Amino acid sequence: MSRPNFLVFMTDQQRGDSLGCEGHPALLTPNMDSIAGAGTRFSRAYSTCPVCIPARRSFMSGQFPATHGLAGYQSGLEWNPPATLPGELAKAGYQTVLCGRSMHLHPARKRYGFDHMVIHCLGDSDYDNWLARHAPPGHGGARGAGITHNDWTARPWHLPENLHYTNWTVTQAEELLRTRDPSCPYFLVVSFVAPHPPLVPPAFYFDRYLRANLPAPAIGDWATPPGKNVPVHSPAINLTGEARRSMLAGYFGLINHVDDQIRRILNPVEQLVDDNTVILFTSDHGEMLGDHYLFRKSLPYEGSARIPFLIQGPGLPSNQVLDHPVCLEDIMPTVLDLAGVKIPASVDGQSVVPLLTGKPTTWRPYLHGEHAGTAHFLTDGIEKYIWFAVNGREQFFNLKDDPKECSDLARTGRSSKRVAFWRQRLIEQLRGRPEGFTDGKKLIPGRRYEPVIPGCPKN
Repeated sequence: MSRPNFLVFMTDQQRGDSLGCEGHPALLTPNMDSIAGAGTRFSRAYSTCPVCIPARRSFMSGQFPATHGLAGYQSGLEWNPPATLPGELAKAGYQTVLCGRSMHLHPARKRYGFDHMVIHCLGDSDYDNWLARHAPPGHGGARGAGITHNDWTARPWHLPENLHYTNWTVTQAEELLRTRDPSCPYFLVVSFVAPHPPLVPPAFYFDRYLRANLPAPAIGDWATPPGKNVPVHSPAINLTGEARRSMLAGYFGLINHVDDQIRRILNPVEQLVDDNTVILFTSDHGEMLGDHYLFRKSLPYEGSARIPFLIQGPGLPSNQVLDHPVCLEDIMPTVLDLAGVKIPASVDGQSVVPLLTGKPTTWRPYLHGEHAGTAHFLTDGIEKYIWFAVNGREQFFNLKDDPKECSDLARTGRSSKRVAFWRQRLIEQLRGRPEGFTDGKKLIPGRRYEPVIPGCPKN
């Protein structure tokens, strides 16, 4: 068989449990579920820095934040990684293309290994330029409805559905698949803005979830509600009634809309994607969505850090669910492995191919995640330990018994031995970090913790 093609669907801010195949009580995702059914779903996939730019650096380079140098949100930094996923594939003869939401790297038009990009980004956006030509006068752009990019407010899309940025992204992907170079294999990343706010799905999808029986928020015994009249852009929320229902309808509606649109690409009648194609579906990070009175991302909790990770392809098993702790860093070595391309020494992630095929392999015992100014976390998918770097507070959850993290076992003292076990693991993990989080014997809170890791040469 010839080298496989690669089709990667990447959403922005989609929780790991926001899939029908995860047992979601309301959300419809039949096409995402079909990828899982025809392949493998990793039930314990995480974003090791659950915010846009560092997560996408990890996807592009296969490197953990401590290696690529960004442990939080910091825009405007040009990055010079030793190797990127599209760059290595391009050198191996692949046509590499990105369409839709940019990788949020700087400068926006720097290709970082892609042969071609058609992007939706801040600044010189191909989507915004296209919308200006096709939308009616006075439309106000993608945010013309008054709903902005970090708010919980929601309403239906204010323009005809075919002008929605999700539709535009898929239209670009269809065109690229129809006009691609047939003499070589391709690597195509179809990158969606949704379900990242603004929460503005087309009216059909918004109305569908307004009618639905929507899940209640998970509220932990450790969570504290915010005060009254918090700003609409606050990461702390306590929504009830119409406000909460609209937020969920906007979020779930955007995901359902993406799901329907990717069927345009995967529809066998159109034959845009052949059987020699590996299809991978993931997201850069999740969304708290009101759990524990929190909104947005960057946090160590499951809503923010756990992500979808689905993969199907020629010769790979179907209808398989694996619980190994995997991450965005594993995508680059996995794709290169399947393509028969050497994995660069700069890559931290591991190929999941041995896991997919059941071959003996030594897998990592746990994952380390972090976000500058907030916390570090360790998880093996069964337990999770969190250390807040500012004040040294610890949390500990048994994810097997308490998947929504409602019972903080560190508060009770009954899990002190397990907390000590994981604390020692974090001490070893952070040994040698320039911020001075540990002296090798204990964790040291209150150290300066900036998004750009000191001394990193890649920024």
